[in-house]
Order: sequence, then C-alpha cells, then structure tokens
Amino acid sequence: MSIGVNILEITPSILTADFCQLGKTLDEAIDAGINWIHMDVMDGNWVVNRTITFGPALIRSVRDRIGPDVFIDCHLMINNAEETWNQYVDAGVNLIIAHIEAVDDFPQFIRRVHQAGIQVGCVLNPDTPASELLSLIPELDLILVMSVVPGKGGQSFMPEMEGKVRYFRKLIDEQIDSGGRHTKLMIDGGIKNHNAAKVAEWGIDIAVVGSGLINDKGSIKSNLDLIYDALNN
Repeated sequence: MSIGVNILEITPSILTADFCQLGKTLDEAIDAGINWIHMDVMDGNWVVNRTITFGPALIRSVRDRIGPDVFIDCHLMINNAEETWNQYVDAGVNLIIAHIEAVDDFPQFIRRVHQAGIQVGCVLNPDTPASELLSLIPELDLILVMSVVPGKGGQSFMPEMEGKVRYFRKLIDEQIDSGGRHTKLMIDGGIKNHNAAKVAEWGIDIAVVGSGLINDKGSIKSNLDLIYDALNN
C-alpha cells in the first residue's frame, strides 16, 4: 500500500486577482515556481450566489500569456458543462473538472472529454456523499473535494471533510497499487498556510489556494513560502 504524507502541490485560483493586472499576476506566480493554474468558471446560474466569473475567452488569453508548459484546469460551476466543455478544450485547458451534481450522464461526459485528449475531473459539494463517485473513480484523472460551498461567500474551511478525503485517498491508493489509474486528489476552499499541512496529512495531492496566495499582504512568492514553511514544520 502507498503510505506517508503526500507532497502537496499548490495551485492558485485567480478569482482574488485584480483582473486588470492578471497578466502580471500570472507572471509572478510562474516566477514563484507555480506550474498549475486553477480557473473557476461560474455562469451566474448554478452557484448559490449567482456569481458570473469568466469563460473560454479569458482562459485562452491566460494560455497565450503563460505558454504551453503550465498546466491549466477549469472548474466548471455551470449548468451546461455537457454542452460547452469543448469550448474550454479549444481555449487550451489540460483538465476539465465538472460537478457530479450538475452533469446528467457523467460516464458519457468522461468518455467524450477523454476522446478529445483532455483529462477529466469530478468535483462534489460538501454535502454530497463520496458514494456518488465510486463507480467513476477508475476513469477519473482527478477528484476535487470542496471544503466550502461553491459560490457562498464568507465561509471558512470545513475540517469535517477529513473523512471524505481519507476515504478517497484509500480508494485511490488501492487503485494505484493494483495497476489502475493514478487519479489525483484535490481540495478547494479556505486553504491557507495554517491548514495546508493538515490537508497534506489527509492525503491531498493538490490544494487550490485563492486569497491565501494572491492578496495585498505579500507577494505570491512570500505567501507560497509561508505555506511551504508550514508544510515542512
């Protein structure tokens, strides 16, 4: 069996960035050693606060800015991922993450995106049981556990997601050890330097960090150093 604490990769959510300075922010992130960018797409319908963020056009601009070597995922918090996913492929993403709660036929969704040569992830809200994903895990490139409710402001990290994360970690490790897909495990919501070590110990591979990384308190490099210092102590 796979054991030990995973090496945690940090990916910034750009939602806390000043979009007028987005190119500079991306440059700063990459200069700090970031090689994975997380794009939160909200359509004004699916999330509880009806937020609209951005779509394929901005993602294409990000891809053009950062070049072909940085990994980009898009987290689709939208109603019609099954009809529009190819727009994000055309925009240059490497991985499309859709909600189990918002896709009618997820096995078909996985097949279609894989046929386009793109990785597929599945995300579940805090109140969605892990059992909803069990049959999908062998075909998924990534599972994203939300540790806040998407689109609901003023929330704190939900430590009660520990059981769900550890359950997925166990299943993924068993799958890898039996020669199956190396599915990644991601968490998103309220991750800061003070709890990064906690989620790493749970078995998370990739943590999405928004305001803990892109803020006016310090540079992305200094904020990233704080997170890695916490992980190493």
